[in-house]
Amino acid sequence: MKFSDFEVGQRYETKSVILTKDDIIRFAEMYDPQYMHLDEEKAKQGRFGSLIASGMQTLNVSFKLWIDVGVYGDHIIAGTGMNQLQFLKPVYPEDELHVIAEVIELRPRRVGNGTVTVLLSTYNQKGQNVFRAELSALVDN
Repeated sequence: MKFSDFEVGQRYETKSVILTKDDIIRFAEMYDPQYMHLDEEKAKQGRFGSLIASGMQTLNVSFKLWIDVGVYGDHIIAGTGMNQLQFLKPVYPEDELHVIAEVIELRPRRVGNGTVTVLLSTYNQKGQNVFRAELSALVDN
């Protein structure tokens, strides 16, 4: 969509994805090697009682689900910011995640484009909000 096609309040729902134990471990080995993401036995003794996904993995999965909707298409120029990142609940192996994205701000620019800010809210299969963040992108007209 072009910048001029966006309206505050538009909502989009993504497909869902299931994070397996192997997905969580593989991501953690590369990007977040902490025990609660890697060591199943130690994680069982910890606060969450199980392995959990890295918050960074939850952010990345949420972003991919949003981009896969294809709303920006070829009109996106670049991401410009992330604000108010909140990891609200742990994501466990076999959790099924989906995202609801809502346009919350539009800022036109002089050169025929503008910044679109969406609130991404990620939910698990129980309807629990596990992640939330505001993402802004520069979008062409």
